Amino acid sequence: MFPTSNDLTLHQPSVNDDTIFQSNLAPIKKGAKFWLIFASMCTCLFLSALELSSVSTALPTIAHALHASQFTWVGSAYSLASTAFLPMSGGLAQTFGRRPATLLTIGLFALGSGICGGANSMNMLIAGRTIQGLGGGGIQSLTGIILADLVTLQERGLYIGLYGIIWCLASLIGPIVGGSLAELGQWRWLFCKYCILAQNIFFLLDLPVPPGTYREKIMRMDWIGNFLVIASTTASTIGLTWGGTTYPWGSVNVLIPLVLGLVGLGTFIAYEATLAKYPLVPFSLMTNVTSVSGYIQTFFSAFTTLAVIYYLQIYLQACKGVSPIASGVYSLSLASYALATIITGISIKATARYRPQAWIGWILTVISFGLLSTLLATDPLGKFIAYVIPLGWGMGMVTVTLAYPIQAPIPVAQNAPALAFMWFLRSFASVWGIAVGGTVLQNELAKKLPAAFVNLQGASIIYALIPELSKLPPQTLSEVQTAFANGLAALWRVLAALSGVGLLVSLFMRGLPLHNTLDEDWALKNEKAGPSV
Repeated sequence: MFPTSNDLTLHQPSVNDDTIFQSNLAPIKKGAKFWLIFASMCTCLFLSALELSSVSTALPTIAHALHASQFTWVGSAYSLASTAFLPMSGGLAQTFGRRPATLLTIGLFALGSGICGGANSMNMLIAGRTIQGLGGGGIQSLTGIILADLVTLQERGLYIGLYGIIWCLASLIGPIVGGSLAELGQWRWLFCKYCILAQNIFFLLDLPVPPGTYREKIMRMDWIGNFLVIASTTASTIGLTWGGTTYPWGSVNVLIPLVLGLVGLGTFIAYEATLAKYPLVPFSLMTNVTSVSGYIQTFFSAFTTLAVIYYLQIYLQACKGVSPIASGVYSLSLASYALATIITGISIKATARYRPQAWIGWILTVISFGLLSTLLATDPLGKFIAYVIPLGWGMGMVTVTLAYPIQAPIPVAQNAPALAFMWFLRSFASVWGIAVGGTVLQNELAKKLPAAFVNLQGASIIYALIPELSKLPPQTLSEVQTAFANGLAALWRVLAALSGVGLLVSLFMRGLPLHNTLDEDWALKNEKAGPSV
């Protein structure tokens, strides 16, 4: 019988730090059905990552084409919707089954992509991005949940590494695709192509479905909890997006939604811990220091990663004057992320340890942000590439390790809510990363741009005017490029400090054994035994 989340109790392993857990069970055979499902999940991840990276590269061109000043909402609307939907995606997967929930998210993603592709105004584009975000957030959460159903935590490192390669491959291709279409004036195809790529999911995703009538499943959803988290996330995102750009941080327009959102999130957590009959986030997930450390690290990792994805391109396009497609090519220096994910995943599987990899990743990330903060507008691109390579490596190492401190202390039956909450924090942190990153850059530009340029162009819409920089007189252009470099240096210093906090928090997690069992309710019944492969 499929248990509900309030039927579960927290498992506390009685082991010393960094104990290597030796399994007495033979490895699970991976047959054709497993690999077809895994391939479908990789396709979903590829869709999500390709969308994220390609849009960020083409965003200056899109904003300019739509005569838009509120460029941050293109990213924030997506992040807002995905964040608000993520806890519900875990509840839908647990109540209705993984396959129906995944098909719903794919459908929403395709619908939103179609709206974005046909957008003739910034409002329409933002509406499409919002629907896209509902699907994109669910895709990220459900791919992790399904992998946890199919592969034990002990052997999962390899598959998480493969996920990482798929994500990084799409992220590296995305800027080139986005830049190419932006230069050709065909940016709408960035969105329309996604409607074609997910058709195989319907046929490949054959997973168990929980029993019960539709009415019974509806009644098991935590609707109050969903309302609280959606409303509070929306309010927080509005405050973060307006702060420092549309309105001053101290204004009522920013403080009221931000405070209401944060209070609402606190209320959501309190409700889940005390009153919810079928909680989206069981309080038992927060009763051990290792999982709490993993969740906090998840927040800071996602914060910095999304800021890098959105603002690394600014240095190339604004400071070095390269084209959108060239900026995508130079961003291939982040390919170190892919190699780091697979090597880190294999090392965790081989050693059953995850803490050393996390510490090394955080240290590399801090050092790399420090190096990036020294970049000048006149520095050669080779220096930029040399600093980005270790940054990608460090972020890749950290990203792969975070599921382990979160899941190692809890029973496998809590995989779905634990992973959904992890992805919620990732998505919520991305809102902070995009909004705060944009605010830091915008405020620095307002102080450092030459007066003639500000008076002529208007600092509040500087992002949309990056394609116009080449038309400036040489002296003014040099001053503007220096202002951009200084503004980005301030942003990299902020991200270095946050990564330092992530490193500090990682010191509190314990080295626990990794599970070698699967949740009986969700495992593939016909592939749970047999000779190893």
